[in-house]
Amino acid sequence: MEWSLTGVPLPIVLRPPSPLTDDELLAFSRKNRPYRVEKNTEGDLIIMTPVGGEGGYWEASISARLTVWAEKDARGLAFSPNTGFNLPDGSTLSPDASWVSLQRWNALTTEEQRRYPPLCPEFVIELRSTSDSLRPLQQKMVQYLENGAQLGWLIDPAVGTVTIFRPGREPEVLHQPAQVIGEGPVAGFTLATARLWTR
Repeated sequence: MEWSLTGVPLPIVLRPPSPLTDDELLAFSRKNRPYRVEKNTEGDLIIMTPVGGEGGYWEASISARLTVWAEKDARGLAFSPNTGFNLPDGSTLSPDASWVSLQRWNALTTEEQRRYPPLCPEFVIELRSTSDSLRPLQQKMVQYLENGAQLGWLIDPAVGTVTIFRPGREPEVLHQPAQVIGEGPVAGFTLATARLWTR
């Protein structure tokens, strides 16, 4: 895949002549760093701008907090925003932070673990940046649930909300919470969020 995104206004959707293999998607993503690339269920590539400084800080902070907790908890693994997952519906998505139980992770082959893992994380977090439209992020959260996620948090610093997504239930919106408490697969994880609303 020799396409380059230099000079192209983003975000954009590209439809390759045929769906990319994992190897081709990896190569395309490497060639076009630091742009973020995901694949939808139709095989289209969604190319997004890198996050800005503030968004990058919070993205790294949230991912790091989940990682530290996961290592102490020892029931699963946390993954960075650069990790793509091959979901059951054929899409390849990269949550801003995610968690997978050791039971499901260890059921994968070594090759599957090294590439885009063929599963949906049990827990996902998406952080809305200033360049993100809200509706696509809400749709993405629903997509995670439809593919097997048990819990999802959509954090929106612009309006001061955390929306909690659970299977079979209406989303719950928290307004400027001081913290968000994990449940289900990540019971015991607490994310302090007060600083998001006082920046």
